[in-house]
Amino acid sequence: MNYKFRTSTMKSRIIVSSIFLVTIFLMVSCKPAQRVPPGKFSYFKSKDDTFPVYLDIKEPKVSLIQKDDILGIMVSSLNVESNEAINLTNINTLPISSFSGKIGGGAQPLGYVVDSLGFVNIPIIGKLALGGVSLKKAEEIIATQLVKIIKSPVVNIRFMNHKFSVLGEVGSVGTFNLLDDKTTILDAIALAGDLSMFAKRDSIVIIRNVDNKREINIVNLRDRSVFLSPYFYLKNNDIIYVEPTDSKFVPERPFKQVPPAPLAFQRLPLFVSVATLLTLLVNLLK
Repeated sequence: MNYKFRTSTMKSRIIVSSIFLVTIFLMVSCKPAQRVPPGKFSYFKSKDDTFPVYLDIKEPKVSLIQKDDILGIMVSSLNVESNEAINLTNINTLPISSFSGKIGGGAQPLGYVVDSLGFVNIPIIGKLALGGVSLKKAEEIIATQLVKIIKSPVVNIRFMNHKFSVLGEVGSVGTFNLLDDKTTILDAIALAGDLSMFAKRDSIVIIRNVDNKREINIVNLRDRSVFLSPYFYLKNNDIIYVEPTDSKFVPERPFKQVPPAPLAFQRLPLFVSVATLLTLLVNLLK
C-alpha cells in the first residue's frame, strides 16, 4: 500500500512539475509585441490641440545665380533661326548623370555654364553678366538684348544642376532635382519614401553650404515651428540626414542578410519540446 502511495505521489509531483515547466517555456517563447509609444510617429504637434489652426506662411528667399550654375535658357520669338541658335544647348546632351527627379544614368542637357566671374556666353548676344541676379532679372536682361535683334522675344530660365540629397532612415535614399525655391523638407521626405519607423522625427539633420562653410542644424518635424524654420525651404546642395533611434539594432560586423524562416520552422523547437513532455506524462500515467 505504501509503495503504491509513494508511486502515486511521485507521479503527481512529476505531472505538476512538467506542467509548470511547459507553462514557463510557453511564456518565454511567446514574446508579446512591443507597444508603440503614443505620438511616436506624429508630426506638427503643439501644446494647443484646438483646430483649425492658422500659421503664417513664410516665403522662401529667392535663389541668385552663382558661378558654376548651369542655366537652361529657352527663347521663343517669330525668328525661328534665332530660337534654334540659342536653344541648341538645351537640346544637345552629354552622356552623364541626369537630374530629372532622382539621379540615375542618362543624359543631361549642356545648358549655359556661369563662369567664375559670373558671365554667361550666349549665341547672337555674346557675354552677359548674370552672376548675383535672380532668374527673373536674368530673363529681363537677356530679353532686353534680344529685342534689339529679334521681334517680341520671350525668355524662360531654369537652374539645371540644382539638387539635394536625402540619407538615413527613409524609404529610398538618393539625390533629387531641386526644381524651385518652394521645395520644402516635407517634399524631400515624401520623394524619399517617407521616414522609416526607426527615424528620429524630432532631430532631422540639415547640412547646408553658407559662405563657403558647411552649416549643420536640426529640424524638429514633430513641432509646428518647423514651418517657420529657415531650413523648411531647401537650398541647392542641401543634405538631409535622418538619424536612427536607439532602438534600432546595428551589428558590430556586417553580415549577409538571410530571409526569415517560415513560421512553422521557427516554432518547431517549441512543438518538439511540448510533444516530448506530453509523451513523458503519458508513459508515467500508464
